[in-house]
Amino acid sequence: MPTGTLGFPRFRSRFPWWGRDLQTLRNYILNIEPPLADYPAERLEFPLGDGDRLVGSLHRPDPQAGSAEPGRPLVILIHGLTGSEDSSYVRTSARHLLAAGYPVLRLNLRGAGPSSALCRSRYHAGRSEDLRQLIGQLDGRLAGRGLLLVGYSLGGNLLLKYLGEAGRRAMVLGAVSISAPIDLDAARHAIMRRRNRPYHRYLLNGLKRESELLELPEEQRRILPAIETIYDYDDRILSPLMGFTGAPDYYRRAMALPLLPEIRVPTLIIHARNDPWIPFASYRGVDWAGNPRLVPLFAGGGGHVGFHGWGGPLPWHDRCMALFFARCAS
Repeated sequence: MPTGTLGFPRFRSRFPWWGRDLQTLRNYILNIEPPLADYPAERLEFPLGDGDRLVGSLHRPDPQAGSAEPGRPLVILIHGLTGSEDSSYVRTSARHLLAAGYPVLRLNLRGAGPSSALCRSRYHAGRSEDLRQLIGQLDGRLAGRGLLLVGYSLGGNLLLKYLGEAGRRAMVLGAVSISAPIDLDAARHAIMRRRNRPYHRYLLNGLKRESELLELPEEQRRILPAIETIYDYDDRILSPLMGFTGAPDYYRRAMALPLLPEIRVPTLIIHARNDPWIPFASYRGVDWAGNPRLVPLFAGGGGHVGFHGWGGPLPWHDRCMALFFARCAS
């Protein structure tokens, strides 16, 4: 579907962020940390069935601000691999949505960010039951006006998997997925390509740091320093802990791709054709016309959760997200 349809602006890269890699790395290069001090956070904890607890930061829009409109749905932001509530892309979206009048919950997945101190286990791309349990705990104070969901990268796959599993039972007004690895094995092959070695090393080091904070069994703790690829991590560390027989089993059972036809919530799916981490081929084979609830929005550029384009400093995906949510909320 062309990006100019349905009223969404077209994406055009802006100077000097040309190409997939500068788009992907821009926030890292500039050390961007959008401020949220204008919207004081309330720490919330969500107990899970096995005793672990998720942590999130709830922000409410300023009722005195002219842009704030009362009664808007709660938006939950779900970070990606090795991310947290403080990932730059999460903070950027939160600030924009708060200015538009939405209450926002920046969620830390199991074992990530502030959740790590309250968890013995960790998140993975298919752990959609955690999101289901969290949503089940939201009361009228938090989600009385409805609920909107946003997932970035791994968080996008987790979000889409949850929506596909829930089908018509998903109590959600709308959702947005950004740069999601809907085919996990294809994404694993892409990130391990020679040209992606710096990305691969960065992510693997982040996974190891996260794992060191958990109560790993002795065998996994012993072999962790010797793990040299994400595939080996998924195969030898994550899979035994999560009940998978190995990395192939994990990728097959956790990916969202086969569940896309079951989604019954209006869902905007944003992806860049030049994403260096997630191959666009994973999206090309989807029968988008077969599920009218899905709105694919594909840009020629943008990299991975980048989309730094013309029209101002706000990323293109955040502008499209706000337009889509305005329709869902109305």
